[in-house]
Amino acid sequence: MSTAPFVYVSYIATTPEQLYSALTDPEETRLYWGHHRNVSDWAVGSPWRHEDYRHHDVVDVVGTVLENTPPRRLALSWAFPADADDPAKHSRVAFDVEPYFDLVRLTVTHDGLEPDSPMLNGAMQGWPMVLSSLKTLLETGQTFAITARRWEHPPE
Repeated sequence: MSTAPFVYVSYIATTPEQLYSALTDPEETRLYWGHHRNVSDWAVGSPWRHEDYRHHDVVDVVGTVLENTPPRRLALSWAFPADADDPAKHSRVAFDVEPYFDLVRLTVTHDGLEPDSPMLNGAMQGWPMVLSSLKTLLETGQTFAITARRWEHPPE
């Protein structure tokens, strides 16, 4: 049984192409995503890794590219490395990128989350911070200081 999907919508003053690049380019992801980079060739069926920028053997999330229609949609399976071989432990994240007047609407939907799980807790705490920093980066060229470095635990 899974919870209702976690959905986060943001409006960003950028282009779909710039936003898609920020989601998939390892040099850009490290700036706003806790000093991590997202690594893949982004072909459907390919693996992807959310790894520490400096220590590539430190991997926090793994999965498979499920859908990829640049610059409009990217969908990934999402699991802790220890759960990589157990599809029942995988959730799914979809990034939908849509022009909206002179802005871009980013909708992130994280579904298949188990109730009271570490993955659900991480999604609820992490997505708002990461996506807010992404928006700030694309609009100002700066990120939140906390998301430019690796963090282990959110403040209590």
